[in-house]
Order: sequence, then structure tokens, then C-alpha cells
Amino acid sequence: MKHFPKIWMNGRYVKFEDAKIHVLTHSLHYGNAIFEGMRCYNTEKGPAVFRLREHLSRLFNSAKSYCMKIPYSKEELRKATLDLMRVNNVKECYIRPILFYGHGHLGIEPAGLKVNVAIIPIFWGRYFGEKIEKGVRAKISSWCRINPLIVPTQAKCAGNYANSLLAKMEALDAGYDEAILQNISGYIAEGPGENIFIVRQGKLITPPVHAGILVGITRDSIMRIARDMGIETIIRDIPREELYIADEAFFTGTAAEMTPIIEVDDRVIGDGRRGPITHKLQSKFFDVLRGKDEKYYEWLEFIR
Repeated sequence: MKHFPKIWMNGRYVKFEDAKIHVLTHSLHYGNAIFEGMRCYNTEKGPAVFRLREHLSRLFNSAKSYCMKIPYSKEELRKATLDLMRVNNVKECYIRPILFYGHGHLGIEPAGLKVNVAIIPIFWGRYFGEKIEKGVRAKISSWCRINPLIVPTQAKCAGNYANSLLAKMEALDAGYDEAILQNISGYIAEGPGENIFIVRQGKLITPPVHAGILVGITRDSIMRIARDMGIETIIRDIPREELYIADEAFFTGTAAEMTPIIEVDDRVIGDGRRGPITHKLQSKFFDVLRGKDEKYYEWLEFIR
């Protein structure tokens, strides 16, 4: 993994190779680490973190779901993120803030344990490489998306992603690029790390919160951009067979950004290429990320 020299950890800068934790770290054993994923883009006005405030708000909401008290304010972590970009002279990167309980005892209840906070910048290019334009082949997973009655699905908690990695490994082993999970009721939920949209009759359709999805910040961005372009978004349940007959489909997420889906379970979506609405939205989205549209500057936290 390519990385930057410094990591921010508990209020100070630490060399990448020195950012270590104990093997008895509580969150390593019980999966109760809380994290976020953000990207910094090199825009026409210099590097900028995309929707930093919204990501930090979700980090705090996730922690609240698990009764984890963060020893820093949102503003302190916002400033720490931007300062870290400056210290590392970052132009572009992926940013992983993470909260985790330290070591002290092995009881499941983390009472009395320190909450550690780290912000980690790494080099991470396109999640799907050149397929961000060509599109990916997906497989409906045999694993169901976790249910809100089991754990808080709105929280980006490390333990939740055991569900995602099982689906991802299954899809890759079967020769596909990505998985798509259904919820326990049989409706489409999301990918292992992405939200999903389909296009039918010129309209976007995406699953609702009650489908068990993580409400994505990229998902929200695409819906806002679509609205501004006069493209309607309908939020409702999507049965599996409707995905097969969609005119277009795509994933959204911080890692995946916006990636077309051209095939699901060996059924070709549309004509098997990135569709016109997907292409139109994707082009505008990347213009926004690169600072080419001042209308969306509120989403860019410039590193000055």
C-alpha cells in the first residue's frame, strides 16, 4: 500500500511505520471500531476534501449509535484533517478516519477503555480501475444485507463489514467484479461498499433507508446533481428482477465514486455499455469533484 509519511493519531503526528496498536485492542476483538472514508481531489483551485463536514457528521452519528464518546469535536477533527493534508503536502488521496477502543480488558463491554482516534491518508486510485467508464459485472450475493434489527445499519462500524467482505469474496471467486446484496425481504439493498441506482424510463430509482442501506454521501450528491439537471429520483424498494430489466444501473460511493453496472447475474443491463444518463451524471459529478462548477463549491473543503 502506498502511503504518506504522517498519520494523525490522538492529537499528534505519527510516522506511518510507528502508528501501531496493541494486539489486545478491544475493537480488534469485537469489531466496534467506527470509521469513515473520504477523498481529497486536486481541483482547479488546489486540493480539496469532498464533503468533509458531512463525513464527520456521519462519523459522530455512527459513534452515537454505539454509545462511543469521541474525545474531540467535529471542528477539531475537521481542522486536524486539513492540517494533515498540508503536513503531507497532499494533492490527492483517500482519507480514513477511525475510532477504536484501546486495550485494558477483554470484557465485551468497553467501559473504562480509551477511545483512540486516527486519521490516515493513503494513495488509492480508482476502486474499479478503468471499469469506472466501461462498467462492472455484478452478482447477486447469497448473503443478505444485515438487518437494522440486528445492528445499526446506518453506522459505519467495522463489524458490519464482515457481511460485505463475505459477499465481495463470493462475487470475485465466481468471476464477477462486485456483489449486490438483497435485504432479508428479498429487495435490492446495496453493494458491499456502495449504494446502487437503476435507471428506468429516464428516472433514477434507488433503495430506501428501510432496505437496510447505509445512506451514502455520494448517493446524496448524485441525487442533488440529478435534480439540478432535471432528472427525477424515486426512492423505493427494487425487486431483483427489476434490476435485470433496468435501462441502466450504477454504483455510488467514496471508493467506487460513480461506476456503471453493465451486467448482473449474466443478464446484460441495457446495451451492455455505460448508459446515456449514467454518462451524463458521471461527467458532471467528476466536474464537481475537480472544482469545475462553482455551484457546488460548498461541497469542497479547500486546503489553503
